[in-house]
Formats: sequence, C-alpha cells, structure tokens
Amino acid sequence: MDVSKMTVSINKAINTQEVAVKEKHARTCILGTHHEKGAQTFWSVVNRLPLSSNAVLCWKFCHVFHKLLRDGHPNVLKDSLRYKNELSDMSRMWGHLSEGYGQLCSIYLKLLRTKMEYHTKNPRFPGNLQMSDRQLDEAGESDVNNFFQLTVEMFDYLECELNLFQTVFNSLDMSRSVSVTTAGQCRLAPLIQVILDCSHLYDYTVKLLFKLHSCLPADTLQGHRDRFMEQFTKLKDLFYRSSNLQYFKRLIQIPQLPENPPNFLRASALSEHISPVVVIPAEASSPDSEPVLEKDDLMDMDASQQNLFDNKFDDIFGSSFSSDPFNFNSQNGVNKDEKDHLIDQLYREISGLKAQLENMKTESQRAVLQLKGRISELEAELAEQQHLRQQAADDSEFLRAELDELKKKREDTEKAQRSLTEIERKAQANEQRYSKLKEKYSELVQNHADLLRKNAEVTKQLSVARQAQVDLEREKKELEDSFQRISEQAQRKTQEQTEVLENLKQELATSKQELQIVQGSLETSAQSEEKWASQIAKLEKEQGSLVNAMARREEEFSALQEQLEQTHLKLSSTEESMCQLAKNQRKKLLAESRRAAEQVIQDALRQLEEPTLISCAGSADHLLSTVKSVSSCIEQLEKCWSQYLACPEDISGLLHSVTLLAHLTSDTIVHGSTTCLRALPEPADALTEACKQYSKETLIYLAFLEEEGTLENINSTAMRSCLSKIAAIGEELLPRGLDIKQEELGDLVDKEMAATSAAIETATARIEEMLSKSRAGDTGVKLEVNERILGSCTSLMQAIQVLIVASKDLQKEIVESGRGTASPKEFYAKNSRWTEGLISASKAVGWGATVMVDAADLVVQGRGKFEELMVCSHEIAASTAQLVAASKVKADKDSSNLTQLQQASRGVNQATAAVVASTISGKSQIEETDNMDFSSMTLTQIKRQEMDSQVRVLELENELQKERQKLGELRKKHYELAGVAEGWEEGTEAAPPALQEAVTEKE
Repeated sequence: MDVSKMTVSINKAINTQEVAVKEKHARTCILGTHHEKGAQTFWSVVNRLPLSSNAVLCWKFCHVFHKLLRDGHPNVLKDSLRYKNELSDMSRMWGHLSEGYGQLCSIYLKLLRTKMEYHTKNPRFPGNLQMSDRQLDEAGESDVNNFFQLTVEMFDYLECELNLFQTVFNSLDMSRSVSVTTAGQCRLAPLIQVILDCSHLYDYTVKLLFKLHSCLPADTLQGHRDRFMEQFTKLKDLFYRSSNLQYFKRLIQIPQLPENPPNFLRASALSEHISPVVVIPAEASSPDSEPVLEKDDLMDMDASQQNLFDNKFDDIFGSSFSSDPFNFNSQNGVNKDEKDHLIDQLYREISGLKAQLENMKTESQRAVLQLKGRISELEAELAEQQHLRQQAADDSEFLRAELDELKKKREDTEKAQRSLTEIERKAQANEQRYSKLKEKYSELVQNHADLLRKNAEVTKQLSVARQAQVDLEREKKELEDSFQRISEQAQRKTQEQTEVLENLKQELATSKQELQIVQGSLETSAQSEEKWASQIAKLEKEQGSLVNAMARREEEFSALQEQLEQTHLKLSSTEESMCQLAKNQRKKLLAESRRAAEQVIQDALRQLEEPTLISCAGSADHLLSTVKSVSSCIEQLEKCWSQYLACPEDISGLLHSVTLLAHLTSDTIVHGSTTCLRALPEPADALTEACKQYSKETLIYLAFLEEEGTLENINSTAMRSCLSKIAAIGEELLPRGLDIKQEELGDLVDKEMAATSAAIETATARIEEMLSKSRAGDTGVKLEVNERILGSCTSLMQAIQVLIVASKDLQKEIVESGRGTASPKEFYAKNSRWTEGLISASKAVGWGATVMVDAADLVVQGRGKFEELMVCSHEIAASTAQLVAASKVKADKDSSNLTQLQQASRGVNQATAAVVASTISGKSQIEETDNMDFSSMTLTQIKRQEMDSQVRVLELENELQKERQKLGELRKKHYELAGVAEGWEEGTEAAPPALQEAVTEKE
C-alpha cells in the first residue's frame, strides 16, 4: 500500500469534524499496518496533529488507535509503547476539562494505556481478545496464582471499559434521538470496540472464576465475587441500553446477559453459562476481521474429553475428590459370614485390578498428551524464536536507521552550533557597528562641513585655473600671431620665388628663341658657333641653380608647416588637459556631495526602520510643512542643474541645493516616522511605505546627477508623486473634528448618513458583481464556498441598510421631540457631542462595509485570508453597535422607532454571525481539498519537516502573543487619537461623545 494513501486516510479519519470515523478510512489504516508490519507511518502522521488543542481530534484519534490495537498488525502495540507516557500526560491534561469531549478523551486515553499495559504483560492475548479455552488455560501456565492475578487484571481492564461506556451515555441527552445526529454518532462510534472487548472479558472472567472456585476456598474469592457482581450489573444495563439505540441496530447485534449472574459456588453452573456472542453484519464489518461472528468455538465435549480434562486438572491442582471423606460405610461394621467376606474380598481384588488397569491406561494417555503438549510447546517456542529473530532483525535495521539519523542530527547540531557562534559573533559586531553609527553620523556632519570648506578651496582653485586658462589663451593668441607672420613671410617668399621662376622661364623662352635665331644664323655664321655654345652652356647652368634654389625654398616651407601643426597640437592638448582637470575636480566635488547626501538619507531610513529610537510623536501639520519645503528645494535644484549644464564652471548653487535636499529629505522621513506613532495602523503603514519609496526615488535622482546628460535625463516626477502621496496621507491625518463649525454639524450628519447609505449600496453592487464573476469562472467546492460567503455578505449589507433607515427615523424623532422652536441645525449644534458621535459612527459603518467588500473580493480570488473577512464582519458589528448606541442616547425608551432600531441591530448581529459561520465552513472545505503529499519524502526529510513545523508553531505562537499585545496597544492608541480627532474635552475621560452624552442624560 502506498504510504501517501495511508497518510491521506489517517488525516481523513482523524479530523476536527464532529462526525463518526468513516469505516473505509479506518479499514485503510488497518491494512496499512499489516502492509508495513507496524505503525510507524500512523505515529509519524499523528505526531503532527494538534491532539492537545482539539478535543474532537483527540477523540477520533483514540477511536482509530483502538481499532488498530484490536485489528492491526501485532507490531502496532510494540511501536506504540514509546508514546505511552505522552498518552498519560494528555489524559491528565484533558481531565481538567469538565465539559464537552474533555472528560471523554481523558477516560478513553486511560483505557488505551490500560489495554497496552495488559497486552504487554500478557502477550498470549491477541489485540481482539479472541482465544479458545485451551489457549486461556495455557495463558495461566497451569498455576493457580497466575489465574488469580489474571482475573484481577481482567477486572481492572473491564472496569476501564465500563467507565468509558457509562461516561459516553452520561454525556448524551437521551431524551432526544441523539443516535441519528452526527455529533451523537461521533461519540457512540467507539463503543462498538468497547462492546467487543467487554463481551470477551466477561466470558473469560466467568470461566476463570469457576476455575478458581474449584481450587480455592469460597471465602478467599469473596472479593472477586463482589467485584464481578458490580461489573455484571453495569454491563447488563449498558448492553440493554445500547441495543435500543437506532445507531447500533444496523452496525452490530449486541448480546443480552442472563437475568441472574452465575453461581460460582455450584460447579455445575459452568455448563449453564453461555458465552455472549457479538454479531457484526457483513456490510458493517472491517476487512481485517475474518469472522463475522465474534465468539469462541464452543462445542459439547464428549465423555472421554471431559475425563481427559478432569484428569489434567487433577494433575495440575491435585484431586480433591479422589477419596470421599464423608463415606462412612467402611466404618460401620456389618456382621457377614465368611462366604460374603470372600466374595467381598474377590470383588475388592477385581476392583483393585480394574483400578490398576485404568490407572495404567490413564498414565499412558497422560504421557501421550504430555508428549503432544511438549511437541506443541516446542513448535510454539520455535515459531516464537523465529518471530523474535525477525523482530530483532527489524529492530536492528530500525536502530541502524535511527543511528544514521542521530549522526546526521549530531552533524546538523554541530553546524547549528557553529552557525550560532557565527551569528553571535556577527551580533556582537553589529552591536559595535551600531554603537559607532552615532559617531559616524557626527563625523558625517563634520565631513560635510569639511566639504563645504573644500568647496571654497576648489572655487579658489577654479579661479586660479581660469587665470591660467586666460594666460594660455594669451599665449595661444601670440602663437597664432607669430604663425600668421611666418605664413605671410612664407607666402611673400613663395611669391618672390614664383616671380623669379617666371622671369627665368621667360628668359629661358627668350634664350630658346635666340638659340633658334642663332641656330638659324649658324648656317650663315659658322664662326660664332663656339661663342653661342658657351653662352648656351652658361644659361643652362644658371637654369639648374635656379631649380635647386626653388627646391630648397619648398623644403623650408614644408618644415614651417610641420612646426605650425605641432604648435597647434600642443596648444590643443594643453587646453584639453586644463579643461579635463577642472571637470574632474567638479565631478569629484559633486560626487562627494552626493555621497554625503545619500548617507544622510540612509541614516534617516534606519531611524524609520527603528522607531524605538524616536522619543516623541510628531504631528501631521509639521510633516506637511516639511513636504512643502522639499517641493521648493526640488524646483531650486532643477534650476541650479540647468545653470550648471549651461555653465559647468558655476557649481556652488548645485552643491548647496543637493545638500539642502538631503537634509530636508531626512527631516521628511523622520517626521513621517514620528507621525506614524500617532496614526492608525493602516494610514501609518501607508505613510511608512510612502516615505521609503520617496527616499528610494531621491537616491535614484541623486545618482543621475553624476551622469553626463541634459536636463531631460533627470526627471523628478517620481519624487513629486511620492511627496504628493505623503501630503495626501498627512492631510488625512490632520484632526477633523476640531475645525467643524457648530452650525455645520447638522448638514454634516445628513451628509455622513447619506454617504454611509451610498457606501452600503456600492458594497452590495460589488458583491453581486463578484458573485456573477465567480459563477462564470469557478466550479465545484470553490463555487459553493464563494456563493455561501457572498450570499451571507449580501444579507449583512441588507441588514445594515435596514439599520440605517431605522437610525434615520429615530434621529428624526429625537430632533422633532427635542428641538422645540429651534431649527434642526440649532438642535444639532446645541447637542454637538451627541452629533459628533453620530458622525463618527456613520463613518465607521461606511468604512467597515468598504473594507469587508475588499476582503471578500480577495478571498473569492484566492489571494485573501478568511480571518480578515471574519475580522471585518466583527468590525462592522461593532460599528453598527456604536451607531445604535449613539442613536438611542436621547430616544424615548417607549419609542416604536427605538424598538425597530433594536430589531435591526439584532438582524445585523445575526447576519454577522452568518458571515463568520459561512467563512469558517468555507475555510474547512477548502482545507479538506488541500492535502499535503509526503509520498516522495524520506524518513529524514519528514523528521526535518516535523522539526521545522514545530519551530514554526513556536514562532507563530510567539508572534500571536506579540500581535495580541500590539492589538491592545493599538486599540488604546486608537481610543486616544479618536478623542483628539472628534474634539473630546481634555478635562473629561477619554470616552466617545455618545457614551458621555448617555452619562450626562442619566445624571
């Protein structure tokens, strides 16, 4: 059988519902013990159940455990002995409760402990107590002392059974048909196991008492007979009363005991004893109990078997009747003749021989029986030794697993100790770090002052850098002028060389022309040839020198151009280095200022997360003024950032704005934290989250200041949104009742009542919409739970609407009867405290309806908690009760409208109870469908999960205690703040206006 299936069956059989344990779940648990040959899985599941905190759960556990002890595997008893002390402690704990299932659980646990001790002490008795007469004789080991002690233990065992039987009947109202109700069947179901046990114990007690009376004097057993008579009377009455219950008629046939108890002083009465037979119909029997008819195999013994039994009994206890002490025939002498004496002597000899022959037969039969008995005993011992060997092997394997688990636990413990040491060391380090925080804060303030001084120094350095830049620009200008002059000179020289070259080219052309003329005249003048040749050579030489001069001029021009370019590069690098130096200095100064600002904000956040360091509570108006200052600072910071982007040299205004923003942000967070101390939990949590979000957005905004970019890259919209949210919460936290004029109270009452009616109508419409969505999208158990919860919420809203109408009618009657010649507004103004009570109650009703609808919406969506819906329902009931109290303070006690208002109030209470009941029922249904699956987990993992669950239980109990203390303080603080908000007088007690008005009216 799958372990997970058995786990599910155990959880289904043992639950908190007050119904009888289903037979199929108990049958699965019994089969599981036979499959795993023990009850390890059963106890691993049961140990996680809160048996000490839920009486119904403990009662059903006792029922299932009783069935396992009777019909489960024999090793169930062995696996359960380790929990015997825990059962005793639990029995004593439940014994302190005098109502409900407390006493029942205590007595049932005591019975189970007695049963475990009895079967441990008498291992021959099986869990279902079914034994034959031979097995019963063997249980006493042929010793009258053992039979005596065994009878006493059976009396104790039967006494516990009868005690539970009687207590269950006393807890039921027998004037009703309790056996057909689920609650009655839950209490009656375990009595089936008790009836089965009692029938066997009664039968064995009768047989043992007859056996003892045949061996011991009657006076010695007088106490046994008295105790048997008492138990016989009780058992007969309980069997008779049980057989008349409708619940047992279809499950079990209960036997009836004889009219008169057995007469133990008459040995023949044993043959008149009829063993009580308990019959379980086939459809109601468990699959583990093989016979439907639970009785011993009783059959008539023939004469030889009866003689054999008598002989064996005589051998064990000795024959008390071997010789008749009251036979006086031999003592009364009768005178006979010799022949008669001879006949008598022959008869005596024949009788003696017959007796010897009978004794020899008896001895042989006895020897055969003893040998057969010895063989049976040896076979039983062999089987028992095999069983013990297998059991020892199982124990060895279990102990080996436990040893491995203990080793792992020891390793885990060592790791936990090392981690604990590390945690303690870190805690000490954190304490030291915390002690240095204040010193660091003062150091940060000092560093900020140093940064301001460094700012001044950097400003001076910037002025020096600017002067150096001016000198550099002047040198640059001089270099440009010199370069211009060199360029002009090079251009002039180039132009001159070009002109000379042109002239040389013209002269060359003229020379060529002349050469042509000369060549033309050579023909006519041969004499002048040499002259002209020398002239041509001279001209060619001059032409070469001019070409060389022109090449030198071009080289000089190239060198001058390279020198000019190097001068330009040098000037540019010098200028860039100066700009980069100034820019880095500005960035460094800005980064240091930003880090200091972030440190200030982080310190404020730590104060927000540690409200115990704040010694006084703040006010909402102070917070609002700080928020306005922060908004102005953000505008100034954006303006300075724009100026810085336009002129990076001017950074002083930006640094001042960053520092101012950091301090104002710190003030905002601190004032927000102090304001939360005087606010309700919901707005206090909202204000805390808003302050945290604002600080986060501020840090992001400051981080953007280090990046290069334009104004568009830095957006303060998120910061402004957070500030707006903080301002809105602060506006809500301002006292409202102090600024209302008395002439406006009348109009405000009508407005608040109308707003409350509108809120109820809106809530009703939302519930109808949620119900339609649930019907369209959900099915099965979830749809059923949602329809039940939303239906009860709708009924509650309708009841509140009736209450509001009745309250309006009663208020109108009060105003009409008490205002006289004054107007309604004057009446409200005259009774301002009563009027403020009405306004406060109306607000509370409308707010409660809205919150309850939100909680119901989350529950239907599967994202909410059922407990929140129940708390909201109770809150609405309290608010309506406040409205009723405020309305009926000035009302006439005989007013019909007052009667209608009280009836409407009762209707609201009933509707609230219906919401709570439907929520609890729905939660139970949802939890039944969500069963945990541990099929894939090992034993070690399950044990680790068990330890984690125990740790979680302790943590949750600690958190519950702390939350209860916190709830008390919150209610106290809410009471005080409500007095301030509603304008209660400082000289009187802090009581609601409606209640103070009621006291005044009584006086």
